[in-house]
Order: sequence, then structure tokens, then C-alpha cells
Amino acid sequence: MSDRTVIFQLLGVTLLWGGNYVASAYLLTEFSPILLAFSRLVITCLLLIGVGFMSKKIAKPTRQEWVLLFLIGITSSLMYQIFYFVGLENTSAGNAALIIALSPIATAFLARAVLKERMTGYKLIGALAALVGVAIIVLNGGKVSGVSSGDFFILLAMLTLATSVLMIRKATMTLKSRDVTIYSTIIGTLLMAPAVGVEQLQGHLHFSGHPLPWLLLIVMALFAQGMAGLWWNNGISKVGASTSAMYMNIPPFVAILVAHVVLGDPIRLAQLAGGALIVAGVMVSIIKKKHRIEGKSCHGAESEAWH
Repeated sequence: MSDRTVIFQLLGVTLLWGGNYVASAYLLTEFSPILLAFSRLVITCLLLIGVGFMSKKIAKPTRQEWVLLFLIGITSSLMYQIFYFVGLENTSAGNAALIIALSPIATAFLARAVLKERMTGYKLIGALAALVGVAIIVLNGGKVSGVSSGDFFILLAMLTLATSVLMIRKATMTLKSRDVTIYSTIIGTLLMAPAVGVEQLQGHLHFSGHPLPWLLLIVMALFAQGMAGLWWNNGISKVGASTSAMYMNIPPFVAILVAHVVLGDPIRLAQLAGGALIVAGVMVSIIKKKHRIEGKSCHGAESEAWH
């Protein structure tokens, strides 16, 4: 698979995820959050199992790989989905998208802590700029002063997403990205089943009685979660965690535009200012990365990416 194909896949992921924020905000008016997350995962699992049968050859993971797959399932499928939908129920689609856009910076910090990756001054400046951007968003994007519970859960979702990126990168060093996606999604779905029972016992479970929301749920599960998940994990395996994460600056602007057109959400100055700071912070790190790699190449040194 060519680099150009991978880039187009990652761009496709950002467009699907940008629209997914708005679609999810609408679906939360028809479904309870845990049931919505679980239903989407079940549909995604059916798609991925079909992909596995069509490929006719799925690797048998080692014990160490099973541990990684289990952790990916917990973070990317279970925790991220729960935090995301619970948070989105109490914040706007635009705010959620912009907070999730902090994931490239969080990925860089986690890579430094876990993989001992060097944190340059440019990366630190970029991280601080992005953090200021998120602070502006969560303090000015809601109807009340301060940080709302929805913003807090979206921040937790962002952190689990950043954590999962590192583990996906490590798992795809020995397993195909397709197999990682299939196994981890099935694991996360099975682990989420008890949470649906808890939601039912608490009396919070509800679902739509109309066909249109169910149709939208199926479409988003197949494309924004299933197909996008395959493309996302493949991108991480081909170009690395940090390079893939940089594409997360695109979904916020897609989400804000779609939310404005479809849901009538206002485009606030704070959202634009916060988003600009996030993108600027991420771009500072990326530009420095490119210069450093080009410099190595000119001197005949090893030109490897910093993922």
C-alpha cells in the first residue's frame, strides 16, 4: 500500500470522525449513551468479523500480544466509547471535537513518558499552546461558567484515545492492523455488555422507536467506526502514532461546520480561537519534526520518524 493511499485513508478518517460528532449528538437524543455505544460496537463487530472471514487468515496472537489487544480493547473501544458518549450528552459537538483534537499533544507527552521519546522545546511550546486552546474552549463553550461534566468526560475520552494510539502502534509491529482492529473491537464490545446492564438497572436505558435513528446508527457504525477504525489502525502501523495523530486537527472544523448547518449550533469566537491555538500548537511540533528529519538526511544520518 502506497503512502498516498494511507494519507487518503487518514483524511477519510478525519472527515468521517468530524461528521460522527454531529451524528452522535443527534443519536443521543434518541438513545441512552451506554446503549448507543454498545449498539454501535456490536454492528461494527459484525462488519469486522465479516472482514476476517473474507480474509481467510487471521493471526493467532501470542500471550504478550493478547495483553496488548486486551488493553487496546479497554481503552479504544470500552473506555473511549463510554467517556465519549456520556460526555457528548452534556456538551456540544463542536466542543467535543475540539477537545479530542488535543490528542496529538497528549500522544507526544505519553510517547515521552512510555517510549522515552525526546521532548524538544518546540514540542513543549506546541503542547502549551494547545492546552491554552482547550482551556479557552471548555471555559467559554458552555452555558455555565467553569468546566462542565461533559467537558471532563470528553477530556478523559481524549486521554484514552491518546493512550490507545501508542498501544496500537506497538501491537501493529507484530500483528496486521486489520487483526488488531478485529480482536480489540470484539474484546471491547464484550467488556461493555455489563455496562448496558448497569444502565438498565439504573433506569436510564432507552432507545428510539423510529427507523431513521436506527438507520443512522447502522451507517455510522459501519463507516465512522468500522471502516474508519480499519483505516486509522492501518495509518498508525504505516506512518506511526505521532504522524497519524496530527490528522486529528481536521475533525473539529468539520464538526463545527456540520453542527452549524445541520443542528444550528452557533460558531463561537472562543471555539475558533481555541481551535486555532490547538492547530498552531500541533503544527509547530510537526514543522520541527520535518526540519529535523530533513537535516539528518542531508548529513547522511539515519532519517527515521520520531514515532
